[in-house]
Amino acid sequence: MLREAEAGAKTRELCRKYGLSEPTFYNWKAKYARMTVSDARWLKELEADNSKLKKLLAETELDKSALKDLLGRK
Repeated sequence: MLREAEAGAKTRELCRKYGLSEPTFYNWKAKYARMTVSDARWLKELEADNSKLKKLLAETELDKSALKDLLGRK
């Protein structure tokens, strides 16, 4: 989609064609415009890994909190 925009296609037409809002298009353009396809894939992998790590950290913190509560009761 971004390549089509760079080639001269109108933003409004592209958004209708792909079913996106114009603000979403401009957010994508700001984020991905200077990236190659491999860079974008790498970024998505990093974001997925980051999400998994955040979930693991949240689960660990919940476990830690539960253990503190359990030990505090005795």
